[in-house]
Amino acid sequence: MSIRKEMLLLARDAGGIVILFVMPMILLLAVTMVQSGSFDSLLGSRMEVLLVDNDGGDIAKRIQEDFSEDENLSLVTILDGKPIEESVAKQLVHEGVYQLAIVLPQNLSKDLHVHVKQNVDKILAEFDFSADSTVAKPRAVVAKEIKLYFDPATQASFKTAVKMSIDKMVSNIESQSIYSTFQNELGESDHTHFQEQQFISFKEVTDAEDDVKTIPTAAQHNVPAWALFAIFFIVVPLSINIVKEKSQGTMVRLRTSPTSYALFLCGKTVSYVLISLIQFYLMLLVGIYVFPYIGLHPFLVEGQFFLLSLIALFSGLAAVGLGILIGTIASTQEQSAPFGATLTVVLAAFGGVWVPVFLMPSIMQKLAVLSPMNWGLGAFYDVLLRQGGLTSIFPAIILLFSFFVLTLLIAVTYDKKKKTI
Repeated sequence: MSIRKEMLLLARDAGGIVILFVMPMILLLAVTMVQSGSFDSLLGSRMEVLLVDNDGGDIAKRIQEDFSEDENLSLVTILDGKPIEESVAKQLVHEGVYQLAIVLPQNLSKDLHVHVKQNVDKILAEFDFSADSTVAKPRAVVAKEIKLYFDPATQASFKTAVKMSIDKMVSNIESQSIYSTFQNELGESDHTHFQEQQFISFKEVTDAEDDVKTIPTAAQHNVPAWALFAIFFIVVPLSINIVKEKSQGTMVRLRTSPTSYALFLCGKTVSYVLISLIQFYLMLLVGIYVFPYIGLHPFLVEGQFFLLSLIALFSGLAAVGLGILIGTIASTQEQSAPFGATLTVVLAAFGGVWVPVFLMPSIMQKLAVLSPMNWGLGAFYDVLLRQGGLTSIFPAIILLFSFFVLTLLIAVTYDKKKKTI
């Protein structure tokens, strides 16, 4: 009957139903669509890049060839029938018309060849004992810089990727120039001895069974993250109901009846844990069936339904404990509702629901371990992305259950002391 009472209270609260079930699904869809749209616009579509060629040599030609092989980047060297000047490119990028402009300095190819030639001659002279020891002083060559202008709104990750790509490209050009110079100095007519090739490469190795690797997508992060946010948001209606029962005298009538306080808490715990599981399953349904319908990556459960449900169950217990504690301490609804909502948002921010923990400052990373949402989200990642089992999520389950027990003990102790006074 206690569980039935809680369900009736919730059923008569239209606003509470919207907060618990409708709002999280809308939030999940909105956030995932925004993130997916941003990701696709950055990596999935063809981006035009301005090239200011003040060199006109081999390096400029090589850069154009390498960029032409990239499916996502297209070089623009002429605007309005004229070569692009640096001032024009800088202005267009600053205004957001283009996201990137590459400016090659003058005499880049020529000075590179001179610099390499001087170094090669110096090395060969050290091994030529018959040569005159007095060597003419080489012409000083100033180091060159390739300027990159980025749109101020461009993400830092994209900047880093472009810098690494261009740095690798220039390094390959320098290596080829060194090989060619050595061949010419040694009188080699056959240029097949030194072939440009990548001797060291990278291979991503997965520790998953049968080399099955789950690629993290916006769905794999947002579904568990915002499901946790929705689960912990039950502290708002739960604390409000407890305050209502205290202010309306319902709690006094329950206490005078032959009903223990433990039964009262048990009814609320079971009811709201069931609600948290319903929330979680609704979010799963949205991720599995609605996401593909609107063009998003589907959420992949891949036979981990039981483990995911177990994490959601103990996350719901932690949220219920927090809601009971807030409702017990608060005296009015004006206290419980804003405090519960604000605390949930803070725990979500600290726990990595909005921003991944590894992107946070070091002090925030240390504070993140105090958020129960971080424990639950880490357990979800262990199952979904690291192919973990029950043993891998067991520490997080222990932490969530301990949080529930601790908050419940504090609420009971506070309630007894308040009634004693």
